[in-house]
Amino acid sequence: MSKTPARIRLADAAFALFDERGYEQTTVDDIAERAGVGRTTFFRHYRSKEEVIFPDHDRLLAAIKDRLVTSSHSTALVAVSDAVRLVLLHYIEEGDLARRRYALTSKVAALRDREIASVARYQRLFREFIADLMGDPTATASLRAELMAANVVAAHNHVLRRWLRGESSDPVAEMDEAMREVLALFPAPSVHEASGDDGTTVIAFRTGQDLDTLLPSLRRFIEGTTGH
Repeated sequence: MSKTPARIRLADAAFALFDERGYEQTTVDDIAERAGVGRTTFFRHYRSKEEVIFPDHDRLLAAIKDRLVTSSHSTALVAVSDAVRLVLLHYIEEGDLARRRYALTSKVAALRDREIASVARYQRLFREFIADLMGDPTATASLRAELMAANVVAAHNHVLRRWLRGESSDPVAEMDEAMREVLALFPAPSVHEASGDDGTTVIAFRTGQDLDTLLPSLRRFIEGTTGH
């Protein structure tokens, strides 16, 4: 008896049948029979033949949320980039299965609609996180959070599709570069927010005076601001 988990056997059987007969012409019974299991086993793993096609979005969304909530204000943007990379790596690990899914969803309108709905869930999660990060309830800030979340998801999808089409030999490096472009749109945390009330802020500027002339003025300024 095959030691391959039933869930994987069912997925392999489903995609093979979709290739042979077409998505619409393939039934749950067909998939179960090809995988060598019964209907009960099929429904233990999947709720429908449509669900066989897509990755476990609930698990991926939970993993993204876990990564985001463990960040601090000063590391939030790094967490966004890490979360996006996490999703990309999941598809890369799927390998040929991800490419077969891409080919299938490109041909079946109902599956494209399902994919679009899934993307919206990721975008909503990033939007909520970014809005909390900004801490600004105004309509303008809400729009900015929406636009930033859309850019995060668009960057991921752009790189993922290039890899799915065989156009990228190093999708992780491409994703990191794409996220650097996207994160440049984010407002940087202020010094106070990033480091708290304590610490020293140094402001650099250029002047025509030499250092010996400038130092006494700087010293008086520092003493005045610290109360010494």
